[in-house]
Amino acid sequence: MSGVSGNQDADIDIGQLFAAVWERRKTILTTTAIAAAVAFVGSSLMTPEYKAETRILIEARDTHMSGEAPQGANDQVLDQYNVVSQAQILQSADLIRQVARDLKLFDLKEFDPEAHALLPDPLVLLGLKQNPMDLPPEDRVIKAFREKLQVYPVEGSRVIAIELASEDPKLAAGIPNKMAEVYLSMQSGAKLDTHTETTRWLEPEIATLREKVREAEKRVADYRTNAGLFQSSENTSFSSQQLNDISQELARVRGERANAEARAENVRTALKAGSGFDTLGDVVSSSVIQRLKETEANIQADISQAQIALMDGHPRLKGLRAQLAGIRQQIEAETRKILASLESEATVAKLREQQLVQQLNGVKADSARAGEEEVGLRALEREAAAQRQLLETYLARYREAASRVDPNSTPADARVVSTAIEPVEAYFPKILPITIVVALATFILYCIGIIVIALFTGRGLRPADDGTLDAAQGYRHAGRQPLLAQNASEDEAEEDARRDEFAASAERDLAALAGYPAKDGRDFDESDADGEGAPEDVAASHAALSLEAVRDYLLRREAPIAVAVSPTGDEGSTATVLLAREISEAGRSVVLVDMTGSGCPTRLMAESVSLPGITDLLCGTTPFGETIHPDRLSDAHIIPQGTADTEQAMRGADRLTMILDALSGAYEVVLVECGQAQAAGLGRLTRGGSSEVILSLPQASPAEIAELLEDYAEAGYRHPLVMSADIAGRPSRSGRYAA
Repeated sequence: MSGVSGNQDADIDIGQLFAAVWERRKTILTTTAIAAAVAFVGSSLMTPEYKAETRILIEARDTHMSGEAPQGANDQVLDQYNVVSQAQILQSADLIRQVARDLKLFDLKEFDPEAHALLPDPLVLLGLKQNPMDLPPEDRVIKAFREKLQVYPVEGSRVIAIELASEDPKLAAGIPNKMAEVYLSMQSGAKLDTHTETTRWLEPEIATLREKVREAEKRVADYRTNAGLFQSSENTSFSSQQLNDISQELARVRGERANAEARAENVRTALKAGSGFDTLGDVVSSSVIQRLKETEANIQADISQAQIALMDGHPRLKGLRAQLAGIRQQIEAETRKILASLESEATVAKLREQQLVQQLNGVKADSARAGEEEVGLRALEREAAAQRQLLETYLARYREAASRVDPNSTPADARVVSTAIEPVEAYFPKILPITIVVALATFILYCIGIIVIALFTGRGLRPADDGTLDAAQGYRHAGRQPLLAQNASEDEAEEDARRDEFAASAERDLAALAGYPAKDGRDFDESDADGEGAPEDVAASHAALSLEAVRDYLLRREAPIAVAVSPTGDEGSTATVLLAREISEAGRSVVLVDMTGSGCPTRLMAESVSLPGITDLLCGTTPFGETIHPDRLSDAHIIPQGTADTEQAMRGADRLTMILDALSGAYEVVLVECGQAQAAGLGRLTRGGSSEVILSLPQASPAEIAELLEDYAEAGYRHPLVMSADIAGRPSRSGRYAA
């Protein structure tokens, strides 16, 4: 991959890729037009094919006499595998053969090409292939039929679509409809055959079962008679019913006895206590007790009334009290009679209970014997019930199958929901879409091929920005190389002092020519910008500036890129080199790009004129970092002219903007020396006025400056910086370097 070194990261250069495609635009458009024309003609010559579709819904269509389908009758139909199976039946050879026979498709060349071929098949003549004419006409049609047929279940439904493509629109619609008709007929016939076979098989089975049921029920009746297992009700035997009745009576008698004993005990307890028995329910409910209680109450009332008028020893009071005692004795006697009655009732209940227990034990013995006998009876009943149930099932199936022997009562489990209609437009070929697709595919593939070639040849690649900036920053912070200062002798130091004095004198002369006071060797600062001699004012009046004034102006500007033009040739380029060194001496990072034809900056600054530079970078043959070199006599950097072919480098001039952007991100000032370039060719470098334009004119006359400024004003550059300086033997302020 040319354009980057083996260990250099590379990015895709989108601009170069588009440029490579744009250069071959005529070839691309011509090839695309030819491909589109060929596609249009080819698709127009193709035989049109038409397609139609019939849709069948799979559903249960059984008729039930009750008007209600049994539970689970549609489970098989609703199963998705059943729908897929029906789709396979529609593609079966038997169905296709029937359709081909009914429509006589073997008479058509479209479906039987072997029978209508003008020349025999060479493979058949050589014996390498079976002669298709040996097969029946319907079988030969199957292969061609299946190639044109498409049957598929519609997703998410129980609908099956039947599509067929044909050169004849009538056949395209007629064949799917015929297939649906034959399919429904086959389904209905299969169900009819099933019902007929069912009735034929059930008739002898039902007769046999009837005899078995009769024999089983007879054995049940004989066994029940012999064992004495009579039934008192539908599901209960006589002994079981008797046992149940005695148990219920025994429980009732035991309850009565317990009740009588409890009541007698209650009365007995009250009599022992001598009081309270008149509150017992059995005592109070006695009519005799009630009359005695009334008499007692009356006597008690008479006693109370007599005590008011008579003394306690009065005979009347004594007589009333004697009557009261007699009444109470009668109440107690009557209560004892009630107690005797209750005890007698409890005794009778106890005797009744004993009798019932004896009867219950006897019935239990009889019930146990009957239970043993019922084991055999239940076995016979189960056998008879099973035979009876099987007979009823067979009878129900026989009646259902017999009711469906009629063809009209057995519809197929499917129906046509959409019939195919004759298509009016061919589905293939679509001339316009085919032409557009072929044209787009040709265009895209051609462009992709050009882009791939550009990437493999390296034209579409550029060094990664990270590597560029790192290399530039590395050079920017490299150590100083004051070669002459380190090796200077005392004589050379004296010579430098004389040159400093000469430079100060020349600066005063140029300052007077520019119209502002000399600075006496001090740097331009912010206070100078407000005076009449400020560089901005000088530039606005188109006056010539000294090298130091241009340096200070560039250091104060935010635009890091300055384009220098030297109409006088190498003298101006030399002044630009001095300007770069002055900026470096001021402590700023600067790089000079040599884009002159003579290569003067390269000779003055680089160690060798054969170093890779800007032309190699534009051609993509050298990594970015390998084109930046340090100045021999200062801390400035230079990108030399380079060793690559100039014409080839100009083909990659679109990359120059990206190169300058990368340099401006790494250096504070970027000087581009263009030599004797014309004003009209500076547009790509100045980028719409965002870069400064410097006219390097050492020792130029005011007339020459005015003429050049007029030319640049016509080209759109109204405020270029005019730099005029005497470069002959000019030393630096510190004496470290000289041009």
